Amino acid sequence: MSHEKDDLIRAQNELIGVLFEIIKRLQANNNLDEEYFQIVASEQKRESEKRRLDEILEQRKENSQIISKLLEKIQT
Repeated sequence: MSHEKDDLIRAQNELIGVLFEIIKRLQANNNLDEEYFQIVASEQKRESEKRRLDEILEQRKENSQIISKLLEKIQT
């Protein structure tokens, strides 16, 4: 009985960790969205801003892929 309780606590802790990581990645994407739209809305776009837009899109893509993997992990 104690072993089952320990397993349940470990599973709950793992789930909490996964959910925390998902929330962290979603918040990061929200912050990237804000920055992206500020750059897009600006009148002039310098080369550095264009590079930053590409970086933002890449970071969002990476975060989304990680979120997807974490959600799959929860389902199993």
